[in-house]
Amino acid sequence: MDLLRFLAALAVVLFHFTGFGGAGPWPDPARELFPALAPVTRYGYLGVDLFFVISGFVILMSVWGRGPGEFGISRVVRLMPAYWVGVLFGGIVYAVFKLGNGVPGLVIPNLTMLQGGLGEKNVDPVYWTLWVELHFYFLIGILAVAGITYRNCLVFMTVWMLGGVFADEAGSKLLQVMLVPTWSPYFIAGMALFLMHKFGQTLLLWGYVAASWLLAMYWSSWRTGHVFKGADETVVSVVVTVIFAVMYLVATGRLKHLRWHRLTVLGALTYPLYLTHSTIALPLLENLYPELDRWTALAVVIAASLALAYAIQRLVERPGQKWMRRKLYESLKPLEETPPARLDPRERIVPPPAPAERPQPVGVASDGPPVPQPYRP
Repeated sequence: MDLLRFLAALAVVLFHFTGFGGAGPWPDPARELFPALAPVTRYGYLGVDLFFVISGFVILMSVWGRGPGEFGISRVVRLMPAYWVGVLFGGIVYAVFKLGNGVPGLVIPNLTMLQGGLGEKNVDPVYWTLWVELHFYFLIGILAVAGITYRNCLVFMTVWMLGGVFADEAGSKLLQVMLVPTWSPYFIAGMALFLMHKFGQTLLLWGYVAASWLLAMYWSSWRTGHVFKGADETVVSVVVTVIFAVMYLVATGRLKHLRWHRLTVLGALTYPLYLTHSTIALPLLENLYPELDRWTALAVVIAASLALAYAIQRLVERPGQKWMRRKLYESLKPLEETPPARLDPRERIVPPPAPAERPQPVGVASDGPPVPQPYRP
């Protein structure tokens, strides 16, 4: 899973640096500068699709057996330290080089990670995926309140999938925003694959995966207006199918032999690499290219992106997550206190009956020696 996450992030990096056809960190479109790589890397944006399937798998795995409070803390601790650094780094790049979107008026709402809902631009364009992820976390939090069980997961996936289709049919803006039908099939597929991993393959779970795959194909390649300009629909369909197939192999343990302790390092670099690679490329390419040839400049920005990601992971994420986790769990302690039991006021407290006195034998005083009785013939 760590390897897949890193490959997804690397695909997005190569897409932005060599396959993107619009305005980017290079003075000219990256696709024109790297015509030999562009036919492949132009599809690197589909790394986001892989991210979302992995997220559905991993998030359900992480929330299993936890309550909503623990789940919320795990997500805040995982996301926010590196994200705050990424936003502030964007603000620094703008303040020093006047590049990017890191103006103070955008940095402030971006620090909340709610800029997507506020209608504000992202400091870095890649942050749009985090807003989609937050939709998923919100829905999973509701599921955690109800209880994470096999049955509840099936009900949740059914309601989410059909609700997204109904929202699209009705043209309901509110439901489309809440249920994100464009991306929900990937998360639902990841959840179904985790259940397959945990409980075994069943026809029902295969049905969820198959339905999610068909909906993902529809939104990614068949729906008019939802395909990147110039992308080949057949290639997109093949890549999406490969993503589902690889995740199936992961869920069923067929890739468990791919184990190397360094893969965890790559997995740890994924998130900060994704957050900062576009921002750091702006000042570097502004000052290095065209003095350096495009291949050397490309190598420099990729190396710098990896180095910055490593520094953020080591110097910010590790200590920041440890501190935040401790403090946030302390904030949940009042919830663990059990209040004293309250009696129903309608119930009368009746004292138990006093023990019955033993009858005294005839002629025996209760507090003294036997009393002589008169003779009766």
